[in-house]
Amino acid sequence: MASLTRLRASRRLPQLVRGIQTSADTTQLQETPSDLSQPFTVKLHEDSFRAYQCDKPELDVQVTKDQLLGWYKQMQTMRRMEMAADALYKAKLIRGFCHLAIGQEAVSVGLEAGITPDDRVITAYRCHPFAVLRGGTIKGVIGELLGRQVGMSHGKGGSMHIFTPSFFGGNGIVGAQVPVGAGIAFAQKYMEKETATFALYGDGASNQGQVFEAYNMAKLWNLPCVFVCENNKYGMGTSAERSSSNTEYFTRGDKIPGLQVNGMDIIAAKHAVEYARRWTVDDKKGPLLLEFVTYRYGGHSMSDPGTTYRTREEVQRMRSTQDPIRGLQRYIEEWGLASEQELKQLDKDAKAEVDAAVEEAKASPEPLVKDLWTDIYYKGTAPPYMRGREREEVHHY
Repeated sequence: MASLTRLRASRRLPQLVRGIQTSADTTQLQETPSDLSQPFTVKLHEDSFRAYQCDKPELDVQVTKDQLLGWYKQMQTMRRMEMAADALYKAKLIRGFCHLAIGQEAVSVGLEAGITPDDRVITAYRCHPFAVLRGGTIKGVIGELLGRQVGMSHGKGGSMHIFTPSFFGGNGIVGAQVPVGAGIAFAQKYMEKETATFALYGDGASNQGQVFEAYNMAKLWNLPCVFVCENNKYGMGTSAERSSSNTEYFTRGDKIPGLQVNGMDIIAAKHAVEYARRWTVDDKKGPLLLEFVTYRYGGHSMSDPGTTYRTREEVQRMRSTQDPIRGLQRYIEEWGLASEQELKQLDKDAKAEVDAAVEEAKASPEPLVKDLWTDIYYKGTAPPYMRGREREEVHHY
């Protein structure tokens, strides 16, 4: 009886599981490279990944100087673009909804670094960096936010309606992009394309029924779909712990394996995306869940100060100790890849590029009334005319 009591007690004890590492600068250089033009090996922190029903990626990763400097410039540029949008919104030049991804740059840049131009990406409303990295332009994104003709949707869509041929937009209905992403993956499999779809959503959308319906269909048909949860700890103004009974989002796919990733380290993020793509495309194992543990510095949107449900000290601590750009900067400097002055020049270049794009976007005119009758159909499929509000009102393309 005593042994049975001990057994029952042991079942009630929490299992000690090592948590994910979210520092941005824990990757170690394995050997000082003698030739900086050649790839060299670095070792990720042992807690950069947690796996569910699959093996973890290898911790040894090959990188190049050009890759690291390129990612640094891209992350700086994406942050500058979002900071510009912040300033334009506060100046009341951008109106309506505007959700910024400041602090989450390693996810968007790491994702783009790990996939091919023919892969597909769809996400929610924190979408501006993805739109640029998937073939758009900073001018096009800022112009769209300003409601100008130069915008990627000609100023008629706004923040949540920006698309490229391989980017299926930021979607404003919470979680709705996930089943659409599964549909895109179905089309890829149906047409026998060697590509994957990455369907992103936030921890705030993780409890949507349509997300689990998409999981089920994707596994039933073994679709080449990677479901990516950007877990920035807060869905709108609610912490993950208050909204989800299971906050280990990478385990919530039932029979779909999952991988939790340090979303603040660009090297870990890119390595995880490559792993996911091999899983779905090369090895044809069906869907996979990726959870990037990351953090947003601002509020949920520009209307949210972001400090009523978390402390200013928490935000400042994340900025000062786990910033993805500062982490990559430390790698570059400590590994002797570039000097502080060279990185400052990249910072200046990023700022100049964004400043120029903002001025061009601001100079662009607003859409005309006649533009209401264009872009209704996919290019080349439009009828010769459109009926208006009344039978007699006809608009010709």
